[in-house]
Amino acid sequence: MKFKTFAAFVGPSVFLMLLFIAAPLVTVFVGAFQLTQPVVEMVEEETCTPGFVTQTCTTTTVTRPVLDEFGEVVTTTEWVGWTNFTRVLDPEAAGAAIRAMDWGQLMQVDFYAALRFTLMFTLVTLPLVLGTGLAIALAVNNAARSIRGPVIFISLLPFIVTPVIGALSIRWLFIGDGILTTALEVWLDRDIAMFAQAWTIELMMLFYRVWHVAPFAFVIFYAGLQTVNQDTLESAIIDGASRWERLRYVIIPHLMPLIIFIALIHLMDAYRVFDEIVGFTSQAHVISLQWLTYDLLQPDDAGNRAFGRASASAMLTMVGIVFLLIPLLRRTWRDHKGGSH
Repeated sequence: MKFKTFAAFVGPSVFLMLLFIAAPLVTVFVGAFQLTQPVVEMVEEETCTPGFVTQTCTTTTVTRPVLDEFGEVVTTTEWVGWTNFTRVLDPEAAGAAIRAMDWGQLMQVDFYAALRFTLMFTLVTLPLVLGTGLAIALAVNNAARSIRGPVIFISLLPFIVTPVIGALSIRWLFIGDGILTTALEVWLDRDIAMFAQAWTIELMMLFYRVWHVAPFAFVIFYAGLQTVNQDTLESAIIDGASRWERLRYVIIPHLMPLIIFIALIHLMDAYRVFDEIVGFTSQAHVISLQWLTYDLLQPDDAGNRAFGRASASAMLTMVGIVFLLIPLLRRTWRDHKGGSH
């Protein structure tokens, strides 16, 4: 009786949870194949110059959106197939740039400029986060017990800071007469403008992401180090294994499931990079796929939003994440099947 009651409770709860997760995805997916436009009408508008006797009036025909009874713009939605994806990807411009081997021309298309930075940002920060986190974990694990607590607390501070606030803090260190910019100018005896070119902004973004996320990897690795078989380590020491050999053949294989876990989390998070674009105000030089989707949703001068293109951009972003995760998911599946046998 209790089991039936529990099942009756869990069944609707699971359904509602799946509905809550799937509803936004379905909306974005459907929106990627639709085009929403305001309904407009042609009206005659009379314009008169100042004055009474010499006043001159002219009548012109203007286009304006149709409003409903509540003052909202009336819109129409129609299915356009792959049109939104074509507008985002711009295959004609991309194909011409590829045939001409013109990298600069290809980067003129917003999607490919955003894709280049997103992939670079994701794939460069991944090994840096893993390596930095593991190095900190090993250092703390080998430190004296009396100082482990304070070191762990200090190491976690970057991860506690709100992402946008952390990005702004790094930006203020380098922008204009920031502390580090001033120090570099005195040291190098030259003017430095860290935000005048894209590559310096990208370097600061990479530094910030590693600084912010490495503590997460450190905590996971440190917990994993506590479960390393000490007998195996002692046997390796007796057999003459160096510190590097113990790390390579004992510790890293033991931590491999955690490495895959951190890599999965980081790939999903870094591929959706957005906070750094906002914090460093890099839109003029560097954009990401997530920021491109956000920008498409911003109203234009007429108050219209490109919801269809934004949905297409979001779908392409999700497809990119899936492709990046496939190798790690396949590795996890093989390990799971091997462990089950």
